[in-house]
Amino acid sequence: MNRRGFLANSLRAASVLASSRTVSAQNEGDPTARVTIHTGRSGFPISPDFMGLGYEISSVARPGLLHPANRVYLQLVRTLGARGVIRVGGNTSDYATYSPAGNAVSAPTGTVVNDAVLDDLGGFLEASGWNLIWGLNLGTGTKAGAVAEANAVLASAGGRLLAFEVGNEPDLFEYAQLRKPGYGYEDWLAEHRLYKAALRGSNSVLSLAGPDVAIVTDWVSRFAADEGKDAVLLTHHYYRENQNPTSTIDKLLSVDPNLQPKLAQLHAASQSCGVPYRICEVNSFSGGGKPGVSDAFASALWVLDYMFTAAAAGCSGVNMETGVNQLGFISFYSPIGDDEQGHYSAKPEYYGMLAFSRAARGDLLDLDLETTSPNLKAYATRPNPKTVLLAVINKESQPLSVLAGTSGPIQTHMASVLRLEGPALDAKSGITLGEAEVTPTGTWHPARVERVPVRNAKVRVELRAASAAIIEIQAS
Repeated sequence: MNRRGFLANSLRAASVLASSRTVSAQNEGDPTARVTIHTGRSGFPISPDFMGLGYEISSVARPGLLHPANRVYLQLVRTLGARGVIRVGGNTSDYATYSPAGNAVSAPTGTVVNDAVLDDLGGFLEASGWNLIWGLNLGTGTKAGAVAEANAVLASAGGRLLAFEVGNEPDLFEYAQLRKPGYGYEDWLAEHRLYKAALRGSNSVLSLAGPDVAIVTDWVSRFAADEGKDAVLLTHHYYRENQNPTSTIDKLLSVDPNLQPKLAQLHAASQSCGVPYRICEVNSFSGGGKPGVSDAFASALWVLDYMFTAAAAGCSGVNMETGVNQLGFISFYSPIGDDEQGHYSAKPEYYGMLAFSRAARGDLLDLDLETTSPNLKAYATRPNPKTVLLAVINKESQPLSVLAGTSGPIQTHMASVLRLEGPALDAKSGITLGEAEVTPTGTWHPARVERVPVRNAKVRVELRAASAAIIEIQAS
């Protein structure tokens, strides 16, 4: 029996129903899984800005991309949520410079941002309603350069700036040859404090986050103790692994044994100083992702499960990397597709994020999951006192049957289902949520929501192989 904590999202499916069908009555035979949602036991709340996207600074240097007039791209972001966080940083940020009136340049080790592209970004943030985390160049930069850049970013982003980070993945500086061998946490902390003093000398209330590490979670625990009272956010990165021949769909969909211990350590660090933590750079496989895996339907199921897993561990949000990467090409894992000719689209991973946005509002709820399938996951949330949302993710290559019910103040009265499906795990197109694709203009509305019969205060839902479903349960 697996007990998990879960999250709630208000899905007003019936009001936007284009068409509906009734699921057949409960099939004969025992279900593959049984879910009992404890509506009287709330877990962590889902932050309203949990949703996030992450960009290399080289993306910002591409004029017209993060611009309020880029209507389709703007709509794709807004479709994911009315609130969210954009994080700008990545490896390119430790080689980037700010030139107020210079030419903008997008390059792996020579990016230049100017006032024009920063003003565009500020307009994009205002139009989208999203906020900003910005990474400053510690790797090859100077304190004076960081102060000038920070003031320019603050002038453009205004109240939508959440925090600055000093350096990107400093725990890897030695390996990136940005610092001498032996560079460690104490070395970085000393530099961080020098930069902080310079930044605060220019703006005494400027907010900082950190340590923005790639791997060494101990840095976050130490930073929480050393700087937690003077930071607004603890930050860490996550990738399943470096993309290589072992980066398969099976590995992506299997449990990462390192993930839960890291999240538990991050939560403990957060609790120790009262500062939230965020996975501010994350995706499937690093280095731009694995073709045929990171850009396939499997990534939609993975990201839906990953985001719920992080939320259930007390994480305040995640930033899924998208767009041009540190190697100079559009990453295979990008949720928002970009043909670099001005055309943008929802890629497979986007659909998993969209499903999360519809299933993850309010408080997580405890549930009991009884199943013999290790690749079946379930998460529950409560968006309002009379609604429970249950997200069930079937990562198996065979169909599964789920019998779900509630215990506590809410008793099941009526239910409906919104499905996340694709032609196959390796499919790159034909993915739908609610039997509808995201439109070329970046909007989405479900085409079909299924009504589910309730028997003995329980609902039975048949999950197709490699699919997910959001089950909305209404109280009488």
